[in-house]
Amino acid sequence: MEFDMEFTEDVMLVASSTQYTPICFAYCSQGQVSHSFGRKGEKHDLENFQTGILTSKTLQDNVLYFEKDMRLKMILVIVSPTKRAENENHLNHELQKLFFKDNVVDNFAYIGSYNLKVAEKVRQINTVSVTGIARKLMIEGLVHLILALEIQQHSDDLKNATVQESSLTKKEREIVRELSVFINNYPEKQLSVAYLCKKGGLSPSKLQEGFKMMHGTTVTDYIRDVRVRLAENLIKTTDMNISEVVYSIGFISRSYFSKIFKAKYNCSPKEYKDKQRSFAISA
Repeated sequence: MEFDMEFTEDVMLVASSTQYTPICFAYCSQGQVSHSFGRKGEKHDLENFQTGILTSKTLQDNVLYFEKDMRLKMILVIVSPTKRAENENHLNHELQKLFFKDNVVDNFAYIGSYNLKVAEKVRQINTVSVTGIARKLMIEGLVHLILALEIQQHSDDLKNATVQESSLTKKEREIVRELSVFINNYPEKQLSVAYLCKKGGLSPSKLQEGFKMMHGTTVTDYIRDVRVRLAENLIKTTDMNISEVVYSIGFISRSYFSKIFKAKYNCSPKEYKDKQRSFAISA
């Protein structure tokens, strides 16, 4: 389920769980929403770029709080079992083992770290242009990837529970997101850490902290990965030769590009190009 809405007044929505309560995986890409178990329960705030996992006792009131004049964009992946733990190989059973102690359903709310990988998958869902069964399969695949990323985020957060929380403010996290979009839009530019710091008004340490927190990598490695993914698409979809591809995406060394391309795709750019050409001829 995907939400894109803005209320004209503060809204409190109360929903009671059923006999077999679902496990809800949420991701907020803009705005903020709050939740509590019952009207007097502790509030949990889900901010932009955060993941959240929620399930509750049978017939438990779940209360959602929406602030007026705040644009909210959120995706909700709901795993809704009709029966619990019948098939040990089923996804529902595996999730129950993760989030229910001794298979006993209890109130559970987890607000995770900030993550832009999920935001990228949400963006990809909104850009799926094919129709029919191909569209259905692509969207289902991306939803499963979102589910996997949220579960992995939960696992990573548990391992790093003793690590100090990020010092970035909400505004600084938004700047990191905007810089990430800029990198994707202009991969051919010579984007140094100093240039991005100046553009975003962040210190080098804040910039690196933001990319590590939200992408799980350094700024330099993120730029390189964006370029390689773009190069793969250009090799596959255009008539550009390898040298033209290399220089169009901001690399200055063909040998270096070939090295990192092979590390990512397990073949050289030329081998990949030749395979694409032979496939087109056979088709």
